[in-house]
Amino acid sequence: MRTSPALRAAALAATATVLLPLAACSDDGDDGGTERSTPTAASTASPTATSKELTSQKLDWKACPPPSQSQGSGTSPSPLPGGTAWECSFMDVPLDYADPDGRTIELALIRAAARDKDKRIGSLIFNFGGPGGSGVATLPSFGTAYDALRTRYDLVSFDPRGVGRSEGVECSDDSALDKRYEQDGTPDDAEEEKAFAADQKSYIADCEENSGDELPYVGTTNAARDMDLLRQVLGDDKLYYFGISYGTELGGVYAHLYPKKVGRAVLDAVVDPTEDALQSSLGQAEGFQLALDNFTADCAERDDCKLPGATSKEVQDWIVALLDKLEKKPVPGLGERKLTETQATTGIASALYSKETWPLLEQGLDEADGNNGGLLLALADSLNGRSEDGHYDNSNAANTAINCADSKQRFTLEQTRKALPEFRKASPVFGDYLGWGLMSCTGWPVAGAWENPDVSAPGSAPILVIGNTGDPATPYAGAKAMAAELGKGVGIELTYKGEGHGAYNGGSTCVQRAVDRYLLEGKVPKSGTVCE
Repeated sequence: MRTSPALRAAALAATATVLLPLAACSDDGDDGGTERSTPTAASTASPTATSKELTSQKLDWKACPPPSQSQGSGTSPSPLPGGTAWECSFMDVPLDYADPDGRTIELALIRAAARDKDKRIGSLIFNFGGPGGSGVATLPSFGTAYDALRTRYDLVSFDPRGVGRSEGVECSDDSALDKRYEQDGTPDDAEEEKAFAADQKSYIADCEENSGDELPYVGTTNAARDMDLLRQVLGDDKLYYFGISYGTELGGVYAHLYPKKVGRAVLDAVVDPTEDALQSSLGQAEGFQLALDNFTADCAERDDCKLPGATSKEVQDWIVALLDKLEKKPVPGLGERKLTETQATTGIASALYSKETWPLLEQGLDEADGNNGGLLLALADSLNGRSEDGHYDNSNAANTAINCADSKQRFTLEQTRKALPEFRKASPVFGDYLGWGLMSCTGWPVAGAWENPDVSAPGSAPILVIGNTGDPATPYAGAKAMAAELGKGVGIELTYKGEGHGAYNGGSTCVQRAVDRYLLEGKVPKSGTVCE
């Protein structure tokens, strides 16, 4: 089954460690072992100077090649309406900002030039989230959606360090990942917990063997420093920025580090910076449950819905029963691969990122009940970064590495077991799946930098913060929290009463008009504005 570019792009914008289908676990229930290395001091220190050689480097823009395997594969991006071609380049950044004259790595970049050269403001830099999504591969798939902004901006994105072509983190190979995603991600007994632990131990060992030298340096603080270097290399006095999902956290961290360098910035589908890993995971369980509630309510109200049940609860009870059936006996999927309970849950989550993919979810659930798991498995593959030829991009490996470089929290087996009832209460479908995800950094070889990112930005220009009331992955409350943490007069909150992950591309002309007027004309909407 070929998945749509929009669905793949939504998958690349998935947030937070808890969406990893399999999480870390230790055999003995301790903290996963001693830390074998620690993050560089530069990951938490104040901004440091960058060498003149790096800030004055010239970018060599050329026609873009097809995305690499680590970026998700595919074909070279097509020109935009009017014939503007996408251009790609690389920029050198310090591996360790505490040693700015030391080893450098390359970041992959992409841009499309502004249409109106006389009224050009600068470069609008995008981060679509993950962490782990390739901006170089994702921006062209959304190119027409942001074409109004290209009247006055070069549209620019990049693969953050550890992602795609930017020294992408490498962990397990394709065959090992196929087996990993078949693994039961919600162990029910000691034997399943043992298999779960063995799989994670093997995965972490692969990450350390293949990318151990880079793992201490892939955190969000260093990515924010990379953005400031990119701002300088692109020739802008201020940063013009559009962050989505995890990109909102990256934007908040940038604003904290460089408040005087913020120009016009938009944060859409906002990560709550006040929540620790446990709170964030629970919030996502509630967010995906809300999206599932809305999906099943819509289904129950329609006479033509393929799923049984006269009420939302009856449809959900049927889905829970289907997942239980798949846990006992997977059904045929794609080729030799079968659809397991964990992959089906991943597929459901994938389809809830956008209301446009609800029909695929309905069809996939119906077909899985009829012994055909192909569509749900294709949806899961989309979120897991698996292409039709069996190769995986590095989005989930990068997701783990970046989250674990950021987050200090390491959950023991006992702590996770204790938290599971609360997760099950939050969501009968996603509770166990996301609860076990608490352990995704347990045993990681690098200590995390923080419990919560500091996004306070006194002195910054206004930052437009957009929350979607029906967002499954970054619940609506995160926007209010981000606006408050940015500070009075900085965080400008806008609410969208809609469905799906994010607001700007959600179909609301009200949201698009507010964002476009701010970015193009500098007109800041009144904080508290509501769009429907």
